[in-house]
Amino acid sequence: MFKPLFRGLSQIAKYFTGELKECFRDSGAIVMFIAGMIAYPVAYSIGYLKEVVRDVPVAVLDLDHSSLSRQLSRMTDATEQLTVLYKPSSLKDAEELFYKGDVAGVILIPSDFEKNIYRGNQAGITVYSDAGHFLLYKQVLAGCLYASQTMSAGIEIKNLLQKGKTLKQANDAREPLNVNVYSLYNPSGGYASFVVPGILIIVIQQTLLIGIGILWAKHTERKKYHYLKTAINQRWASFKMLLGQSAAYVAVYVITSFLIVGLFYRIINFPDKSGLLPVFFLLIPYLFSITFFGMALGVMFRKRVHALLFMVFISPSVFFISGASWPVQALPPVLKFASYIFPSTPMINAFIRLRIMGSGLQSIHSEYSIILIQMCVFFLIAWLAYAIKLNSLRKQVAVGSLIIPD
Repeated sequence: MFKPLFRGLSQIAKYFTGELKECFRDSGAIVMFIAGMIAYPVAYSIGYLKEVVRDVPVAVLDLDHSSLSRQLSRMTDATEQLTVLYKPSSLKDAEELFYKGDVAGVILIPSDFEKNIYRGNQAGITVYSDAGHFLLYKQVLAGCLYASQTMSAGIEIKNLLQKGKTLKQANDAREPLNVNVYSLYNPSGGYASFVVPGILIIVIQQTLLIGIGILWAKHTERKKYHYLKTAINQRWASFKMLLGQSAAYVAVYVITSFLIVGLFYRIINFPDKSGLLPVFFLLIPYLFSITFFGMALGVMFRKRVHALLFMVFISPSVFFISGASWPVQALPPVLKFASYIFPSTPMINAFIRLRIMGSGLQSIHSEYSIILIQMCVFFLIAWLAYAIKLNSLRKQVAVGSLIIPD
């Protein structure tokens, strides 16, 4: 009774070991599975280690040359966002600095700045910044607002004190509504903590898909199928082959994923409120879902370069619709639906909620269910694709156009 079961498990184990050897025998697979999995996250993370852009260089064009205008310039330079590097004498000189890239913004203080303030009129400054560089623009705007609002508050409180108000009364009159803001999960507002965790999940998906595609395309390109000798006359061969080979890919990626979402994640010091065990509970079905997806796609590629080009071509699209850089809920309905073709979409939401927000496994029930459904659907598609491919190879062997390897 148990002999067929043990025989089937033994055959699955042969496919597992055979594919595992194939992974480490192929240079392209090694590059994607190991080198790519380490190099990509390191490259992405090192670029964003500072988290927040600080000391953005700006030029202050002071046309007033008064004590208040010089005070505003010093206050601007004292903010963490900006540093005043240049004080040009004309707008033309400031424009030249801006277009040369020496400064990211120009702050113009008009000639009647101090006069308007002392008269009780509203004084204004003009800020020029390139909104095409979103992060630089944000910091230039934030630094200017902080300096100008601080100066404005000081002037207003000083006027109230001169009218006989106490310091507390002056502060209350200046700010009758106090707003307390608590930045949860990403207190520093760091760009790396926002975007890199999602990129890590996409890197796992894309490198695994490319590696599987390269391996399968190699077999078709060279017409050398290492599994064909075992599978040619075997019952349920496509099913056993699918289980054995997928287990080999997942085994490799469990180790490399541990290096990325475990050790590397801790070294970079990204937010972590869950630990590794819940993450791996989520990661295993995610890896199987990607693997079955990749195996279903892999049988279609006839050349290694085709697999590489196709996967690299879809990578930017996967990033944009995954929810890593833009909320999935804000996508058009068609793109929102298309985003759930890829396992990375529910995985990113679940990973961030679990790892960064520390909300627990119960809060990711819907995402986990989607990943399980994807895994089952991709398994059935891959099984069908394997069965069709194996049947085609058997016909080629029968007519003599394909030789079974020794």
